[in-house]
Amino acid sequence: MNGIEGAMSKAELLRQEILEKVQEYYRETFGHSKVFQPGERIAYGGRVFDSKELESLVDASLDFWLTSGRYIQRFEHEFAAFNGVKYCSVVNSGSSANLLAFMALTSSKLGERRINPGDEVITVAAGFPTTVTPIIQYGAVPVFVDISLPTYNIDVTQLSEALSKKTKSVMVAHTLGNPFDLQAVYDFCAKHKLWLIEDNCDALGSKYCLNGKWQYTGTIGHIGTSSFYPAHHITMGEGGAVYTNDLLLKQLIESFRDWGRDCACPPGKDNTCQKRFSFQSGDLPYGYDHKYVYSHFGFNLKATEMQAAIGCAQLEKLPFFIEIRKKNWSLLKERLFFLNHTFILPEPTRNSDPSWFGFPLTLQEGAGFSRDQIVAHLEKQGIQTRMLFAGNLVRQPCFDDMRKAQKGFRSVGDLRITDKIMRDTFWVGVYPGMTDEMLNYVVAQISAAVAAKQ
Repeated sequence: MNGIEGAMSKAELLRQEILEKVQEYYRETFGHSKVFQPGERIAYGGRVFDSKELESLVDASLDFWLTSGRYIQRFEHEFAAFNGVKYCSVVNSGSSANLLAFMALTSSKLGERRINPGDEVITVAAGFPTTVTPIIQYGAVPVFVDISLPTYNIDVTQLSEALSKKTKSVMVAHTLGNPFDLQAVYDFCAKHKLWLIEDNCDALGSKYCLNGKWQYTGTIGHIGTSSFYPAHHITMGEGGAVYTNDLLLKQLIESFRDWGRDCACPPGKDNTCQKRFSFQSGDLPYGYDHKYVYSHFGFNLKATEMQAAIGCAQLEKLPFFIEIRKKNWSLLKERLFFLNHTFILPEPTRNSDPSWFGFPLTLQEGAGFSRDQIVAHLEKQGIQTRMLFAGNLVRQPCFDDMRKAQKGFRSVGDLRITDKIMRDTFWVGVYPGMTDEMLNYVVAQISAAVAAKQ
């Protein structure tokens, strides 16, 4: 054994010893089960992990590669395989994923199908802002349609009215894990040759039956996006992914992600195309280093190896997480059904199998009390609640100048249901960290809050 081999062997032994210590640390710090006591904080979502996440995180840090490496590559491959798509590009957040999904469609390489400033994108105002933010920041025009209850998803009957000669895309989210009517939206986009971006950040693992075939949401449109924030179905802490079956779109997504560069060499790799110094690009000198040729005005939205290492461990648990979310949602639906005269209870979209992110409740007309009153009671009892994100995004302060100027967006109709969920809707969690005891307590406190107001 030479000196190098001996050093490597010692390093590997040290790595093994460190990872064994990480397991011990996990058992000592996080491994003790705790019985829920009424009144303790019940979060709407959060991390669910074991020693594997910590081991993977430390293992990646010991490489000290830091940027994209073996864990990024592994996660992209395994995530794509799980969802049944060809390509996955890891990014630093779900919001960045939405930004890249949209910006890819603005590339000149798409010819007449590219989205230009002033073109229109159909979406909803009842959702998370960063589904819409890229549209506005680029100078395109969001066209807001209403949603439907009890699915909380886009009202597909308004699609035709939203259509204009400027429409280029539909970009919409699957609300709280419940797929929108993909058959209607898919057919509409196909008929009018529109791009379809599925914001799948809250719906990882949800399925929809399109034309008789079950598929994961996020894989039916041209591009899908995911978020790996701690509250989501799996986590990297921060992180996200953009996925597609279209090679050109994948290349555009990664160009915008990686500074806008034209070169597709991964970090640490040079000249994989064998033409690094033999391109003619724009008005640059012939043979200008292809690694420094930029075909788009891009960003740096890459994730780190440490994030992906956590994600790889989480991805192994995803099937279990999905089933627990479904079970918890079903338990709440069953035990709150007796309050269906007080609340509009959620329903899965037809032809769907949701991987639920939360359980929304909307007050019926004439309930006799407000959403804010019941939320105050639940929060006081330690039960974390959330609004349905922005409520009506058009009424948010960020839209003040656009509303006053009456330009930069348009709406179909009066967004009546969107306004209702802004006033009357909240939701509670169903994440895998919730036990039956916690869920029973949530049900009991919702019931108590209603009884106290009647």
